[in-house]
Amino acid sequence: MAQPSTISLFLLAIAATPVAAQSGPPAPGMPRVARTTAAEGMSRSAPVNGVIVLYGNERCPTNSDGAEVVVCTRRPAEEQFRIPKELRNFEITPENENWAARVQANNDVGAVGVGSCSTVGAASATGCVTQNATRWKKERRAAAKRDTPDLP
Repeated sequence: MAQPSTISLFLLAIAATPVAAQSGPPAPGMPRVARTTAAEGMSRSAPVNGVIVLYGNERCPTNSDGAEVVVCTRRPAEEQFRIPKELRNFEITPENENWAARVQANNDVGAVGVGSCSTVGAASATGCVTQNATRWKKERRAAAKRDTPDLP
């Protein structure tokens, strides 16, 4: 069996190891490594899918000879910090519906009894009234959205 002084020295050595591995300020003779982020390496006007979006009076970049072809699209300056128009009016379709809504839609499959809109069980027709009211409400919202002009 090990002696108490040997065990205490071993525990002291283990406890001191993480302290030695921690990084602190560099030693006076060591060079400093600059920290960089992913955003620093990209230009603000870096092309996305081969197209640069310009706002206001920005110029489409090219090489010094003007021989390089760059595809640019121009948008008003007030649109620079807004969500793009093509993403503002997002229509929910079955392809992009979230999983919670898909699961909720499947909860009533095979249900019978009160509130189920089936031919089986007492008061099962009450579910049909609820479904019709929900469908009517969705149709009214869709019509109101269709009739309301897009906000700028």
